[in-house]
Amino acid sequence: MKKIAKFGLSALFAAGLVAGFAGCSKKENSAQTTSSGTSSNGDVTLTVWCWDPNFNIYAMNEAAKIYNREKPNVHINIVETPWDDLQQKLITSLTANDTSALPDIILCQDNAILKNVSSYPKAFAPLNGKVDLSQFASFKVAFGEVGGKNYSVPFDNGVTATFLRTDIIEAAGLSVSDFTDITWERFHELGKIVKEKTGKYMISYVGNDPDFVMVALQSAGTWFFDENGKANIAKNPALIEGLKIYSDMVADGTCLAVPDWNAFVASVNNGQVASSIDGSWMVGIISAQADQAGKWALTNTPRLSLQGAKNSSSQGGSSWMIMASSKNQDVAADFLNKTFAGSKELYETILPTSGAISTWIPAASSQGYESGNDFFGGQKIYKDLVNYSNDIPRVKYGVYNYEARAEVGVAVSDILKGSSVEDALAKAEKNVKFIMGE
Repeated sequence: MKKIAKFGLSALFAAGLVAGFAGCSKKENSAQTTSSGTSSNGDVTLTVWCWDPNFNIYAMNEAAKIYNREKPNVHINIVETPWDDLQQKLITSLTANDTSALPDIILCQDNAILKNVSSYPKAFAPLNGKVDLSQFASFKVAFGEVGGKNYSVPFDNGVTATFLRTDIIEAAGLSVSDFTDITWERFHELGKIVKEKTGKYMISYVGNDPDFVMVALQSAGTWFFDENGKANIAKNPALIEGLKIYSDMVADGTCLAVPDWNAFVASVNNGQVASSIDGSWMVGIISAQADQAGKWALTNTPRLSLQGAKNSSSQGGSSWMIMASSKNQDVAADFLNKTFAGSKELYETILPTSGAISTWIPAASSQGYESGNDFFGGQKIYKDLVNYSNDIPRVKYGVYNYEARAEVGVAVSDILKGSSVEDALAKAEKNVKFIMGE
C-alpha cells in the first residue's frame, strides 16, 4: 500500500516514460502465448505474476529487454496481478493441487515467503546453484531461506533511514550529525529540543499501527517469534523497550500519532514534523514537494539500547520466486540470475524512473547510485541507503507474521489508551498462541 502511494505521488516524474514502456510491453506481449511453455520453434515463454506497472512490472520489462539481447527466443509474459489477488490465486491452486494455471515466476512479499514455502514445501523451486545470491544483502537473502535451501531472488530494498528536514532541525540548533549513529533514547531527547525550540513534532506515525516497533525490532535482530517459531512477544526486551519509547514520545508530544496513511503523508509534506523514519520509498513521497528541495537530508536509523542492536533496519520489500510446476525452471533461473542478480545496467535503468533501490550490493557502485540528489542537497542518498542495508540484522518473520502484527497493533492501540506495555503484550501473545493452536 505504501509503495503504491509513493508512485501515485511521483507519477508526474514518470508518467510519460512509463506510458511508453506500457505501450511497448502490450505490443510485445500480444505476440506471445498467454501461457508458459516452449514452442515448436524453440521459443520459450515465461509467465510472470507481479503488481504495480510503475515499479515491479516496469522493472521486469526492463529485465526482459536486457536478457533478450543474449536470449531473443525467451519471451516474458507479464500478467498484472495485485498482491492480494496473487496470494489468493496461489493458495487456491496449491490447496486444490492444480498448478496448471500458475505462472513460472511470481513476486512475493518478503513477509509471506516463509509461510508459503512452509505450507507448500514442494510448490517452489530451490535456487541453490542456479542463482548467485552471494552478492545480495544478507538480511534480504534470509527471507527466502527455508530448511537450508534458498527459494527467492531479492528485489526491492525496504531499508529504513532517518529523513530530516534540515531547516527545522537547524532552527533548533541541531545538525544531521546529531542524529547519526544514535539510540532511540537520544532521538527522543533531540525531539524534545526540536519541540521546545520550533514547536514542531519530531516525527509522526499512524497511531495504531506497529510500524515504529517493527523498525526497532528488526534493528535489534529480533521479531515476534524466536528461532524455533514460538511466540516471542510478552517478554521480548526489544518489543518492550520500543513500545515504551513510542508511547512516551506520543505522550509528551514528540511524536504525532495520526489516524491513517493519508494523514501521515500530509504531516511529512506540510512541515508538521521534522523527520520521518521509514522505508526507502519515502524518497518519492518527500520529493513530491518541489518547494522543499534542498531542505532534506538522510542518515541512518536509531537503535535500541540492547546488545547487538544496529543503526540499520528494514520495512517491507518483495522477492522473485520460481514455481516448481514451471516447465522451464532452468530458463527462469538463468533469466533471474543474469538480470536481477547480475546486471548493473538493470538497476541503473530503473532507479531514476521508479526509485527501485537494490539490495544487490554491486549496484551501489553504479553511476546512478554514485550521483548526488539535488533535492537532498546533493547527498548521494541511494548509495547511502544501499550501504545502510548491508548492516541490517537478519530475522525470521515466522509463519504467523501477519497475525502477530495485527495483535501487536491492537496492543499499541491499548497502550496509547492507557494500558501498560506489559499487560498489552501479554494479551497479544495469548491471542497469537491461540491462533497458532498452542
